[in-house]
Amino acid sequence: MKACARGPWVMLIGVGAVALWCGATDAQSPEDLLNKVLPTPSESRVLHSRVVKSGATEVPLRVPEGFTVALFAESLVVPREMAQLPNGDVLVVESAGGRVTRFADRDADGTPEVRTNFAAGLTQPYGILYRDGFVYVANTDSVVRFPVNPDGTAGPREEVIPRLEFLGEKLFGGGHWTRDILFSRDGRRLYVAVGSRGNDEADGPAGRAAILEYDADGTNPRLFANGLRNPVSIALRPGSDEIWTTVNERDRLGNDLVPDFVTSVRRDGFYGWPFYYIGPNPDPNHVGARPDLAGKVIVPDVLIQSHSAPLGLTFYEGTQFPEKYRGAAFVGLHGSWNRDPMVGYKVVTIPFAGGKPAGGAEDFLTGFIKDEHTGEVYGRPVAPFVLRDGSLLVSDDDGGRVWRVTWKGH
Repeated sequence: MKACARGPWVMLIGVGAVALWCGATDAQSPEDLLNKVLPTPSESRVLHSRVVKSGATEVPLRVPEGFTVALFAESLVVPREMAQLPNGDVLVVESAGGRVTRFADRDADGTPEVRTNFAAGLTQPYGILYRDGFVYVANTDSVVRFPVNPDGTAGPREEVIPRLEFLGEKLFGGGHWTRDILFSRDGRRLYVAVGSRGNDEADGPAGRAAILEYDADGTNPRLFANGLRNPVSIALRPGSDEIWTTVNERDRLGNDLVPDFVTSVRRDGFYGWPFYYIGPNPDPNHVGARPDLAGKVIVPDVLIQSHSAPLGLTFYEGTQFPEKYRGAAFVGLHGSWNRDPMVGYKVVTIPFAGGKPAGGAEDFLTGFIKDEHTGEVYGRPVAPFVLRDGSLLVSDDDGGRVWRVTWKGH
């Protein structure tokens, strides 16, 4: 099923109209998008989602032919990002619970038999990764790590970045609270994604709405890229040092503004927020404020339908799925309150070829929406994560579950 099962959604971007198809079509290049016209800002619509209580077997999830989806874990408190230990155990961040939970599937049947606490006492954790014997966790105000014991349990907590600050200003409190982390391929640099303090204010700290770069030990912070309203998740494109991110764009400009996006991130790049969006399109609240920046705005690589709220991002490096998915990006579309009817609430995949997006976003895991007009949903997908066996886990924060997608073949 394509992302636009009812037909293509049309995003007008420039002086002339072009259809940005959501299905498997030729991708629009950033240069093409720069020369198009976006819709005119309009009155915003509000539709908050409401989770329908249901058992796991009652959730009508759908995946492409040849795949199956099954419950991996449930009764979690806002599960978000995940990681896997060398012994195969899976770690799930529970953001509202302030902890990381460890799941062990010793008989490899897809259902974990062991569920234990890995780490607790965390502050709104989101990002997590395993590297060189340590599990790193990004709190909203710090980055910490835990040495991993041979049995998969955690050793004493260590502070990597005790307090997220930049140029003397704190980078936490208010606004977007998620923080994601990423190491460079050689392990010498550590990156932290930090969302803006608000929707489109222009006076926030310099290190917000940005991706920061540190030395591997968490020292020497510098700005890597900015103008990214809420860069929720960051990941390396396989075989490269290229950072990619999912970005939630601003609200309150109408149903079709502003497109969210998935993009590669250039060093010292500026992506427009809060003064511009998708190239030199001025934010109506900041018209004329910074004309010097208009020509510096980098146009993102892949646009996502406005208010879809892309959160988790991973590239498929497994071998279980068919060839068309190898190297593709999987993105969790969490859905937003600022659109009626609602969109998102699914996982999509973006094909890649030659290191570039080779088509528009395609639906992969759907069925979370019960009624797009009333706001009733069965859950809200967050983060896709590829296990070493090639299957795909997907966290669902509102549903308190983690789902597992496997390829069974035709």
